[in-house]
Amino acid sequence: MVPIVEPAIDVTTAGGVTLVTMRSGENTFGLPFVTVLERTLRTAADEGRPLVLTGSGKFFSNGLDLEWLAGAGPDGGRDTMAALHRVLALLLAFPGATVAAVNGHAFGAGAILAAAADMRIMRRDRGYFCFPEVDLGLAMSEQFDAVLQAKYSRPALLTGLLTGERYGGEAAMALGFVDDVAADEELVPAALARAGALAGKDGATVGAIKRSLYREPLATLGKD
Repeated sequence: MVPIVEPAIDVTTAGGVTLVTMRSGENTFGLPFVTVLERTLRTAADEGRPLVLTGSGKFFSNGLDLEWLAGAGPDGGRDTMAALHRVLALLLAFPGATVAAVNGHAFGAGAILAAAADMRIMRRDRGYFCFPEVDLGLAMSEQFDAVLQAKYSRPALLTGLLTGERYGGEAAMALGFVDDVAADEELVPAALARAGALAGKDGATVGAIKRSLYREPLATLGKD
């Protein structure tokens, strides 16, 4: 049995925006981490403010926690993926603007988490945005693929998926994987400003717009 350790996820507010900071090392997705992240996002959605999601240190998120999953057995793996799909759905249909402040490495499912936000700002001088599945002998799941296809152009996505290349901030922006780049000290303030500019929008209306726009990926994420 894999022990459950409560991950560190901080929540603060600034300028009418909820700031969620993941502080669990590489912020990888095992069931303990994803459970807390899902609970945090549900609470934030209920409060109805725009959202900024970021990491700490070198990592935004390094994707799936393969070590945890290897010891969790089939049930643990299934539960983890189901919870992660719910997290992605929460971000896609969040009742307010969402901005991922990509402070460091965003690999695999971590990059997909960033993709599920409305906007992405990446640190200019540190960290990589990468889909490494091709080098791991893996194809994207139907659920992950649905999120990526809803967010990115097919040519850019094909390039990223086929090469498994690690993109720094400027290169990721050139392909459209992120919308902007910023220096380290400006990253979270820039994300808060982006989200805060839309703080006056009605959350129920914003959520309805996104549920309509992302009807197909939301249906796919709900197939578990």
